[in-house]
This record gives sequence, C-alpha cells and structure tokens, in this order.
Amino acid sequence: MNNLLNDHSEVSSFEKEMEKISPFELKDRLIELADESIRRMMRTMLNAGRGNPNWIATLPREAFFLLGKFGLAECRRDWECPEGLAGIPQKKGIAARFMAFIKEHHNEAGAEFLEKCYNYMLNEHSVDSDTLVHEWAESVIGDQYPVPDRILKHTEIAVRDYIAQELCDGRPPQGEIDLFATEGGTAAMCYIFDSLQQNRLLERDDRVALMTPVFTPYIEIPKLYRYNYRVTEIPAAKMNDEGMHLWQYEEKELNRLRDPEYKALFIVNPSNPPSYALANDTVEQLVEIVSKWNPNLMIVTDDVYATYVPGFQSLLARLPHNTICVYSFSKYFGATGWRSAVIALHRDNIFDRLIERLPRKRKSEMQQRYGSIRNDVANMRFIDRMVADSRQVGLNHTAGLSLPQQMQMTLFALYSIIDKREGDNFRQKMLSIIQERLEALWSSMGFTLLPDPLRAGYYSEIDLLVWAKRFYGKDFVEWLRLNHSPLDVVFRLATETSLVVLNGGGFDGPEWSIRVSLANLKTADYTVIGKNVRAILDSYAERWKNSLPVVES
Repeated sequence: MNNLLNDHSEVSSFEKEMEKISPFELKDRLIELADESIRRMMRTMLNAGRGNPNWIATLPREAFFLLGKFGLAECRRDWECPEGLAGIPQKKGIAARFMAFIKEHHNEAGAEFLEKCYNYMLNEHSVDSDTLVHEWAESVIGDQYPVPDRILKHTEIAVRDYIAQELCDGRPPQGEIDLFATEGGTAAMCYIFDSLQQNRLLERDDRVALMTPVFTPYIEIPKLYRYNYRVTEIPAAKMNDEGMHLWQYEEKELNRLRDPEYKALFIVNPSNPPSYALANDTVEQLVEIVSKWNPNLMIVTDDVYATYVPGFQSLLARLPHNTICVYSFSKYFGATGWRSAVIALHRDNIFDRLIERLPRKRKSEMQQRYGSIRNDVANMRFIDRMVADSRQVGLNHTAGLSLPQQMQMTLFALYSIIDKREGDNFRQKMLSIIQERLEALWSSMGFTLLPDPLRAGYYSEIDLLVWAKRFYGKDFVEWLRLNHSPLDVVFRLATETSLVVLNGGGFDGPEWSIRVSLANLKTADYTVIGKNVRAILDSYAERWKNSLPVVES
C-alpha cells in the first residue's frame, strides 16, 4: 500500500476507490498507513477514529467484584466439595446475610455503594429484600438463564429509573416503559431492523427517512438486499449568518415526513458525528407532524450520547407512542466490552397497533412464526416478538442478555442515580474532560467553536471547506475541490503525521469534513491533531497560491 501512495495519480485513484467503503473499514487502512509512517519516522500513532473511551467508571465495577465475593460465599454456603464445586445461591434469608456481608466488608471498595443501591431499591420501590438480593447473587454468579428473558425484574426497575432521569430529564411520559436488555447498541439495532421486517411493519421498497450525518450502519443496513428500503436523507444543513454549521435541520426538509408514505424515521440523538442534540423547535415540529399528518410514523432513536447534554429529552419522552429508543451503557461508563444496552418501548405504542391492523394473511404468517412459543400470538407485543426474533424464535427459551451483564448494567444505572443525588460529581467531571479536549482541538486549529448547550462534544465534525473559505476565500475552495479528493486530508494525516481520523462524508456529512473522537486520547494529543489539521489546510493554500498566475506590476 505504501508504494501505491508514492505516485500522485495513483493516490487519487486509490482515494476515489476508498470513498466507496464504510469509514470504519477505511479506518483500518488508515491505521496501516499510520503504522508505516511510524516505522519510517519513529512517531507515535494517535488514533482519534474510534469512539471507544479511554476512561472507566470505577465504583460500579468495584461494587460488582465485591458482590461477586458475596455470590461465591452464597454458593459455598449451599454446599461445597474440595474438587472445586459448589451449589447455587438460596433465597431464604439471603438479604440478612447480604447486610451482614456488607458490615463485615465495610472497609472494602464498593461496600458502601452496594448498601446504597440496596437501600434505594427498598426505599424507592418497596421490593422484597430476599427476592432482590437473590437476583443479584444469581446475576453476579451467572448460574441461570435470564428469567424473565426480556430483562430481569429488578434490572428493569433500576434501568427504567435511569432512563427517566437521563433520557427524559426526570419527566418520563405517563404509562409504563418496557425494556429489552441487549448485547450492546449494535445488537439492539440488528433486532429492531429484523423484527420490523419479520412483522411486516416495514417491507422491501418502503419509504423511510434518515436524519444525517449519522452512524454508518443506519446508512448501510437499509440498503442491504434483505431490506432494500427507499431512503430519504434529511440533512443537518442549517448554518448561521457567518456560514458555520449549526448541525440542525431545516423546517422544509422535516416537512417531507408529513407524507404518510414515510413509514419510519431513524435518528441518532445526539448525533454521530456532529454530536449535537435535536433543537427544541425540531422536536416540536416532529410532534406536530406525528399528531396532525403522519400518526403512524415509526421512530427509532439511538440516544447513546444523551448523558453528555444536560437536560436532554429523548423523543421517547416527547413522542412515546411512536418511538423505539436504543440506549447503550458503553460510552458514559467506559464499558464497550460489557456489551450492555436496552431497547425502550412504551407499553401503548404504534408498533403493536400496526400489528393489530395487519391483513388476515399477514396475521396467519405471524401465527406460523410465533405459534411454537405462544398460543395467543395475536396478543404478543412487539417488544416480546423482538426477544423471540433475537433467537430465531426456536431458541426463545434461551433468549436474554447474560445475568452478569445485567448486574453490571444495574450498578451503572444506580451509580448515576445515586451520584446525581449526591452532587452529580461523576457527570461534571466527565463533561469537563470532554470540554477540555474539545477546546484543545479547536483552539490549536485556530478555528472558532461557538458555545452551544445542545453540543454533546463526544465527537467533533470539522468541515474544512467552511474554514478554507473563511481563511482563503471561495476561489481557494473551488481549487481544492477540483484538485484534491475529500479523502486526501485523512490520508495525509495518516501518512505524514501518523494521525487517524475518519472522513465525515462516510457518515453522509459534508464531503470535506473530518470526524474526530474526543473520547480516546489525552488532551495534549488533541492539540497535536488540531495543529496538523491546520498545517495541512495551510499547505493546500500555499499550493494554490503558487498555482495562481503572476500579476506583473
């Protein structure tokens, strides 16, 4: 590959070819180039291409491992033999034994927090203490299949409270929100797309809308032969009077959704990569569109970055009956390896109502599909169909997220709830780290980052043409477009500076934009990235100036 990049014409050809692939696949090619650059120049590679955070939430993990000691003690209490076998936790009297264990280990990390979690569940929800602790002991040990398979009883209670706090700003909609625990947000996406199709809520060639820029699977999955949806993109095209992106949506574009031909709308909110929450006027417009024009519109919103916008309100809160919400614990708690997420769906929802309205032939197909696990398929809710579909129906008896994953998810949720009551220290520190990195990136580029309460800041999308025009004028912008590929910047960063960023065009954002993750490098590294981005832009400007005809005086 390195030899290929020694010839300018071949470089352009290679870049054109790379424009066709996903930015996450392109990332691997860029890493190869950066590795070669490291070998030649003895530099350190900085990879700002992936959103895997370089932090973890410590206290809920300390509590998890301490709870593991309790779970093992409970197993050994049942029975034990020297060959390394023990029994399983027994429910009777387990809450009293748990409190005795906490008292005995009160000086160990996580003990005080575990007691707070226990008291929260008892005081706020009046749960049975033995039932609660027995679920926790079995969960941390992982000795059972998940029952209920959709989500454990007390995990759902804790995570539902977390969703109400973090995604609904403490103002959840009236009625019950049901949850389905999944193996990360990516599994949630797969299950949703699959069940929408399996239940004939979306058919091949149906019209759907996608708010862009967006996480690439939402671009790529609808194009697969299995789905083959007709996709209309609604771009975040709003700009201010100075020609800078606001990463919000034009009213006229959103009004396309008034047409009932649009069956579904897919959103990442806050967005990825711009990392901005939907403006309130956009939310209000969507509420009006659903209430007055397109009441059957199915909305799927992916809200993984919600915790980075104070006062965030998901469409689950504003349009609860039309919305499926995906939330992953991966980013906020530094837990991508735990693969823990939930699908949230209001108990009174359009998905169930649309299934009720299916023609007789389709209902017969549904009876055939789910009849082996339910006699009353007609009354089977969409969220339970997702659970069954996640295991090809025939393996429904082993469906569900593993118990240890659900236990850690419970502790993550309760950590955030308890932390907010005690001063919100974890959140404030998290936001300050992100803001510090964001400021380091933009100030080192010499670009202006406007204050915006809707900015999550987990990523930053930088449209180089905006700044090319501001610094050097529209003639330079036209020269840049004519003489270079939009991928040229990301390839030059990799080969010349060992920096890996992703191309914003791959997320259906502006062609000449780049996406920088603020999650996985140190603050000083973003200063390096910013300086190199600016240096490359300035180097283009020098070439342009040298290409201009000399004007004789």
